[in-house]
Amino acid sequence: QVHLANSGGGLVQPGGSLTLSCTVSLSTVEKHDIGWFRQAPGKGREPVACVRREERGTAWFLLSVKDRFTITRDNAKNTVYLRLNDVKPEDAADYSCATDCRADYAVYWGQGTQVTVSS
Repeated sequence: QVHLANSGGGLVQPGGSLTLSCTVSLSTVEKHDIGWFRQAPGKGREPVACVRREERGTAWFLLSVKDRFTITRDNAKNTVYLRLNDVKPEDAADYSCATDCRADYAVYWGQGTQVTVSS
């Protein structure tokens, strides 16, 4: 069993930055692909990015954020971060992480963290 905890969401102004966290417990983060997903009100869940287990690299699924967001893993903290830079109104969503790069394959999910974009 794996437990994921999301944190770091909140209110951010357009153009601002925010760092979201996905902290793994009951396992070690480097053993899992960890994907970030987001869901805006009235829209379906969409994959954002994924860091693959061990040192197998990262993958970006949402091209609109690829040049503004970064995904990193800190093995010592058992955490995967999604750094949101130059945030835009369309980035407002509930962000959650999961133990797979594909939502339909993911078994374990974080509880999500809300990002609100407003001036």
